[in-house]
Amino acid sequence: MNQEVLPILVFQTDFTYKEGAVAAMYGVVRSVDRDVEIITATHEIPQYDIWSASYRLSQYVPFWPKGTVFVSVVDPGVGTSRRACVALTKDGYYIVTPDNGALTHVMVKQGISEVRMIDETINRLQNTRGTSVFHGRDLFGYCAARLASGVISYEEVGPAYSVDEIVSLGLPEYTCKEGYARGIIEIDDPNFGNCWSNIPVEQMQKAGFEYGSNVHITVTKGTEILYDRDTRFDRTFGDVEKGEAILYNNELMNVSLALSQGSFMECYNVFFGPEYVIEIKKIE
Repeated sequence: MNQEVLPILVFQTDFTYKEGAVAAMYGVVRSVDRDVEIITATHEIPQYDIWSASYRLSQYVPFWPKGTVFVSVVDPGVGTSRRACVALTKDGYYIVTPDNGALTHVMVKQGISEVRMIDETINRLQNTRGTSVFHGRDLFGYCAARLASGVISYEEVGPAYSVDEIVSLGLPEYTCKEGYARGIIEIDDPNFGNCWSNIPVEQMQKAGFEYGSNVHITVTKGTEILYDRDTRFDRTFGDVEKGEAILYNNELMNVSLALSQGSFMECYNVFFGPEYVIEIKKIE
């Protein structure tokens, strides 16, 4: 690992702060090296939601200094045969995680150059070997701390395996052509109830859609129609009246649905995942 880069560890889990799991995990890191910098991304990933864990990594990883070590622990298969790994992205970040689909979005959007399985005989906390249910503390946090602090090199994490073997959840592709776009509601903005699609605004504009115009939007889940109406396409929430829906350009440059000063998700019962399909048609 490049020791000129500050040893930053960024954590995301579904642990919450309701009990001592986060404190124990961070304590292990400090026990390896008290100078390792720990940053919390979130401990509020929905329980067992590997899809959300995968998306959130791709959302924030590119904005950190190169060499940052990310630890993502959403692990419904903890203690089973799923691999524990450290992936090296093509742009120079390390991700310590169960290989259970959590690398899906990063693999597609940022790319992964190498992946290594954590050698538990070396890079596991040895005094807790009697339990297999807290790998965030005993394996991922411990190994990440050793890597970030320079106790081990990336090559010493464990044996490499093929990037092609990384578990993927599969990402549906979007479609954009003249006057038409189709994609999925890929994730939510839970605090504000917005629904983020996987359709880049740049591709929308190339397909002839313009800010300030109305478009027709249909959102479906299977055969159920959840939203089907004309909607303003614009830059920001203040471009429509309070309580009015808008298709806007979100912070990741994808078109997304919001209700100005309200929750689009709650109002229309729209959530996220590959089963939530959004179609957008230009109104002539």
